Amino acid sequence: MLIMHLRREIFTVAPDWQKMAALGTLEELPLEYRQSLTRLNLLPLWPSLRNFLPHGKPIRNTAPVVWRYDDIRPLLLRAGELTPIEKAERRVLVLANPGLGLENARATPTIYLGMQLILPGETAPNHRHTPSAIRFAVEGTGAYTVVEGEKLPMERGDLILTPPQLWHEHGHEGQGPVVWLDALDLPLIHDIEASYCIDGTSQPIANRPDASQTAYRRAGLLPYTALDRVKRDFPLLRFPWTEVRAALGDFAGTVGPGEPVRLAYVNPETGAECLPTLGFSALMLRPGEEIAPVRRSASTIFHVIEGSGESTVDGTSLAWSEADTFATPTHAEIRIRNGSSDAAAYLFAVDDAPMQRRLGLYEEFADA
Repeated sequence: MLIMHLRREIFTVAPDWQKMAALGTLEELPLEYRQSLTRLNLLPLWPSLRNFLPHGKPIRNTAPVVWRYDDIRPLLLRAGELTPIEKAERRVLVLANPGLGLENARATPTIYLGMQLILPGETAPNHRHTPSAIRFAVEGTGAYTVVEGEKLPMERGDLILTPPQLWHEHGHEGQGPVVWLDALDLPLIHDIEASYCIDGTSQPIANRPDASQTAYRRAGLLPYTALDRVKRDFPLLRFPWTEVRAALGDFAGTVGPGEPVRLAYVNPETGAECLPTLGFSALMLRPGEEIAPVRRSASTIFHVIEGSGESTVDGTSLAWSEADTFATPTHAEIRIRNGSSDAAAYLFAVDDAPMQRRLGLYEEFADA
């Protein structure tokens, strides 16, 4: 019995011994051997193995950080004075995560964010590109995006899709500045050396309202012809905030206290995520509510549509208010609190869960 007990102990403890064992270092190898490897463009794996495959949780450089709109807005308006649209093409200030290096222009390892400004009478020229992109309207009225001939109004809180390789351009027919949040999978596409764009002439615009106002206005209802045709990848390009906000309010009545009131933006014909690499959702926090979303392997960006509050991300406190944006790393422990006792708060979220699902590595964790 003693021998069996010891065997069980050895079997259960051995993996921990292996984790604790120090791997060989580069300095332990003879200089001439290292020089021979370098000449042949070779590299020993074992000295840096734990950098690539750490135990238990990824090494994360993404910092929990908040970008405050009150700080960004005056600098963005100043950019409108300093740089005409003809010299900018897209007049954008990039929201760069300091943990990933400002020069790398990424909010998380897979998500690029920018605040884009367009002024009355301006147009951002027509082009298409390999990265997937969305526009989330932050301020102003009168702007629009044209995607493959479909003219999409940009009202505050609206989500506009510009999927990969589809032609799109922007314009402004109203008064005052219009600002929106860009989110792209640009870091991912750039790092696999697949990122590029092609310029084109301005698109002819279809003389009808966009599909969000007609064909896909109500959940559970599709154009009858959609039953027989092959389901389309991007049938709905605009998700109006007025519809999403109302849906959140109705859904909140069915969700218990402390449970997230959260709705996903999906393809209305397939039920799948809107874009192949990025996922989108809207979150409502009832007055005074605090929630703890399940810990996930995905990185997530939160943009505040309405309200104010505070989030704790891996122990770092981030205060936020309307139009602010904050980043959370992969595997992060997150708590989100509505700072108001009498008004709801609304947040828009962008994550890389669809990409992780396609790669077979998406996870959710039931922390104790």
